[in-house]
Amino acid sequence: MRLRDRVYRSCMALIVQKYGGTSVGDAERIRAVAQRVVEAAERGDQVCVVVSAMGDTTDELLGLAASVAKLPHPRELDRLLSAGERISMALLAMAVNELGHEAVSLSGRQAGVVTDTRHGNARIVDVRAQRLHETLERGVIAIVAGFQGVSPDEDETTLGRGGSDMTAVALAAALGADACEINTDVAGVFTADPRIVPEARLLRSIAYDEMLELAASGAGVLMTRSVEVARTHGVPINVRSSWSDGEGTWVRHQEAGMERPIISGIAFDRSVAKVVIWGVPDRPGIAARVFRPLAEAGVNIDMIVQNVSAEGRTDISFTVPSADLPRAGSIVDGIREAVGAEGALSDDDIGTVSLVGAGLRTHPEVTAELFAALADAEINIEIISTSPIRISCVVRRDELDRAVQHIHRRFRLDDEAIHEGVTPPSARAAS
Repeated sequence: MRLRDRVYRSCMALIVQKYGGTSVGDAERIRAVAQRVVEAAERGDQVCVVVSAMGDTTDELLGLAASVAKLPHPRELDRLLSAGERISMALLAMAVNELGHEAVSLSGRQAGVVTDTRHGNARIVDVRAQRLHETLERGVIAIVAGFQGVSPDEDETTLGRGGSDMTAVALAAALGADACEINTDVAGVFTADPRIVPEARLLRSIAYDEMLELAASGAGVLMTRSVEVARTHGVPINVRSSWSDGEGTWVRHQEAGMERPIISGIAFDRSVAKVVIWGVPDRPGIAARVFRPLAEAGVNIDMIVQNVSAEGRTDISFTVPSADLPRAGSIVDGIREAVGAEGALSDDDIGTVSLVGAGLRTHPEVTAELFAALADAEINIEIISTSPIRISCVVRRDELDRAVQHIHRRFRLDDEAIHEGVTPPSARAAS
C-alpha cells in the first residue's frame, strides 16, 4: 500500500496543507484553493491550511519599507511583512465560508508559533497548538498565516524566505498530522529544474537526507529547515501541484527493503560568491583566526579549500551567500591585516552545481562521470566539495545551465531511476 493510500483511507486523517504565494495570487486562485480545501474536509479529514502572502506582496512591502527608510528597523519590518500572510489567511477563510464550510483564520501568534528573538530569520522554538487542536476537533478548518510567529518579547517575527514551509511542517509535527502537503506551482520534485532541463523526470519519492542536500544546494522546492524538522519528527511531506490531482513527490524516511536510486537529482545555486585570501602564513591556529570573525558576524560559510603550503604560505578559498558578501568583504580586510596575509579578493560571478544521490556512497565511478561530463562541456571546476551523498562544484555563473544539462544527460536521469546494485547507464556507455 502506498503512503498516500494509508494517509487518505482514514476517514479522520489530519492533514496540513500549505499553499504558496502563486497559489493564492489573486481572487480566482484563492477561490480555487478554497475548493481544494473543502474537498479535503468533505473526505472527512481534519484540515489545517498554511498560506503565504499573495503573489509579490512581500517584495512590494519590502519596496515600501525601502521608500521610507534606508535601513528599516528589524522589528518594524517584521510587523510590516507579517501583514501579507494575514491578508491571505482572511481572504481564504472568507472563500471557504462562502462554500458552506466553517473556517477560521489565525495569525502565527494565534496559532501558537513561538520563535526566538531574531527578526527577519527567526527560528521556531515551540508550537503551542492547543487552540489549533480545539478548532480542528470542532470540525472547523483552520487557516494559518505562514512565515511568522511571536517572540518571547511578544513581538511579531518572520522566518525568512520560504518560511511558510517551515510553519506548515512545524504545525504538522505539533499536531501529529498524518501528512504535510506542500501545494505549489510545480508538480513535485524533479531530477533537475524543468525550466533548465525540459526532459527532467518527476520523482515519485525521495528520502529526507537526499531532499535536504538538494534543498541546501539550491533546489527551491522546499525550505531547508523545513526538511530538517520533517526528518526529526518523521512528518511525511507530499510536494504536489496546486492545480492538478497528480501524486506529486513524497519526502519521507526510506522504508526498509526499498531500493534507493543511485542519483536522485541535480541542484544549482546562482546566489553564491567566492572569497580568496592568499599568502596566508601556514601555521597552527590561522584557520581559526580567519573564520572566527566571520562566524561571529553570522556569515554562512559553505565550501572551504586550503592549498598546499609553499614557502610557509598558503591560500584559503571559501564560498558565502551572495547576500553576505558585502558584510564578509569588510571583515576579510581586517582578517587579512590581522594574520599578515598578502591579499584578498572576492568573486560574485560564480555558482554551484550539485549531484545528489544515495549511490554516491557505494559507486565511486559516479564522481569520475560527473567530472567527465563537465570536461566534455569544457567547463572548468574551481572548487569541489563533497558529503556522503552529494558532490558540489563551483563553476562560472554563466556556465551553470549548461553544466546542469550536460550532467543530466550524462547520467540519463530522464530515464527511470537506476537503483543500487545496477551499473549507472553512463558507466555502461563509457565501458
